[in-house]
Amino acid sequence: MSLNTQWWTMAMMLLSGLAMGAVFDGYRVISHELRFSRWLMPVLDLLYWGAATLTVFRVLYASNNGEVRAYVFLGLLIGIGFYFLLFSRAVMAVVRWSIEAVRRLIAFLLRCIDVLIVKPLILLYRLIRIIAGFLIVVTIFLSKLVLQLVRPLWLLARWLLSPLVRPLGVWLSRAAARLRLKETGMRIGRFLKRLWNKLF
Repeated sequence: MSLNTQWWTMAMMLLSGLAMGAVFDGYRVISHELRFSRWLMPVLDLLYWGAATLTVFRVLYASNNGEVRAYVFLGLLIGIGFYFLLFSRAVMAVVRWSIEAVRRLIAFLLRCIDVLIVKPLILLYRLIRIIAGFLIVVTIFLSKLVLQLVRPLWLLARWLLSPLVRPLGVWLSRAAARLRLKETGMRIGRFLKRLWNKLF
């Protein structure tokens, strides 16, 4: 392995160590802020270390075809050490700020949905209920008013037509008696009379 390849591998391991530290800090902050369950933490730890191992191996394979030497581990340790000495606090602050920004963005979007969609729909529903109730009340009132106005005309018409209706009623009674339907006709007549008195 040439010297250039060794230095290149060393630099890549330094960068890998820095990246591992940054991802680890981000993982710690996110798990703390989101308050993951305790039983989930070991699973996430295993996933982190598994992903970190695979990533470091891929970088190592790309830099020197996967040859493991002492300077590989040295580069990783130096990168991780530099990260925790120089960048850890800044990265954790950025991650916390990002989480807070996402929370505020979500709260803002939910507020917009509530103001622009939910509340107008509720207001429209209430308005429709009020209008429907008003129309029902007006319809009932107008119907009663029309019936009250028509009733005198109906009484007058019934009085005027009674000389014609009475002979017809006598004839119908006789016909019903002949057909043995007198009792049924009287029941129907009484029912119609009660219905008319109830309505008018």
